[in-house]
Amino acid sequence: MNPLLALHVAEHVRNEVREHPKRWGCLALFLLFGPATACVLVAVLIIVVIAGGADGSSSTPGHVPGIPDIMLTAYQQAAQRIGGIRPACAGMRWTILAGIAEVESRHASGRTIAPNGDISPPILGPPLDGSGVGGNRTPIRNPDGTFARAVGPFQFLTTTWASVEQDGNDDGVRNPHNAFDAALGAAAYLCGTGPRDLKDQGQLRAALLRYNASQAYVAQVLANIERYDAVELQPPVNASGAAKAVIDAAMSQLGVPYAWGGGTAAGPSRGIRDGGVADRHGDYNKIGFDCSGLVLFAYAKVGITLPHNSRAQFVLGTRVPKEAGLHSLYPGDLVFYSPGLIHHVGIYVGDKKMINAPYSGSEVRIDEIVLDEYAGGSRLMR
Repeated sequence: MNPLLALHVAEHVRNEVREHPKRWGCLALFLLFGPATACVLVAVLIIVVIAGGADGSSSTPGHVPGIPDIMLTAYQQAAQRIGGIRPACAGMRWTILAGIAEVESRHASGRTIAPNGDISPPILGPPLDGSGVGGNRTPIRNPDGTFARAVGPFQFLTTTWASVEQDGNDDGVRNPHNAFDAALGAAAYLCGTGPRDLKDQGQLRAALLRYNASQAYVAQVLANIERYDAVELQPPVNASGAAKAVIDAAMSQLGVPYAWGGGTAAGPSRGIRDGGVADRHGDYNKIGFDCSGLVLFAYAKVGITLPHNSRAQFVLGTRVPKEAGLHSLYPGDLVFYSPGLIHHVGIYVGDKKMINAPYSGSEVRIDEIVLDEYAGGSRLMR
């Protein structure tokens, strides 16, 4: 059996056993009676798996540009598990959750996401004291009298989280600062307690309005969902260890604006003036990265300190000459552009592509490597 299919089947069976122990306990007993019953069980399992994916909610892409892999897994698992929590809810899919999380936290951008889903530092919205920050002009207080604030990647109010909290990673804790818990909680909140079909655009819009009573918000989330529904799904980056950590760090910043001079080991920062192109694009008023700033940030995640200058980065590590071709690069290698002086750097992700912050007016993105400008690579981790 295909390993990925086997993983999906195992996940589905695990959820079914957890949610319907008697049903599956009986089937296990039937299995003891012989091969014929075993064949029937296999047939039932295939039907269940196919039915479970009929609305697209169990689609599990390996990688989506702009979404950290752990966050994507959290969205996928929440979409798969919500049927056991809200059986009257249909049509949930990972793209709905991703569409919301992009608006609320840019998929926990700039944070560290642990394998179990814990996000640090915590994502905290401003105190809702009615001052107008974040659009809030009506004070909202917690039961203890303090001003409420939205928390976590899905920006739940404490009182709202108390009504929908979930344990999405089965660790016995229901934590809005955990990707798996928060995604499953968001799915539960969108579904509500009565019948709902999120494949119906009107019902989906109503659910999003319940999440945030703003037509502009709903329009933005719907646009995100449409974009994710049509996204070209990519396989996971073929990297491990330090190289994967570097690439994951850079991937977590996809969509962050280019800002000349921006980027530190801690994340995006305000750009600076250059007296020319960057100034015309207003980079000095943007929070983001330039090309070497993005590289500096990503490599800091594995304890490698780099200068904030592509030419200075070019002389570091082991040279991968242009003449050796792109097939000589490993994921995580730095790739440089000339002609003449080195003027650009990106991080190789495989398949002749790099993640980079290209130029003023753009954003962090994945691009094909332009061979005419490619000046060779540098390997810092092997």
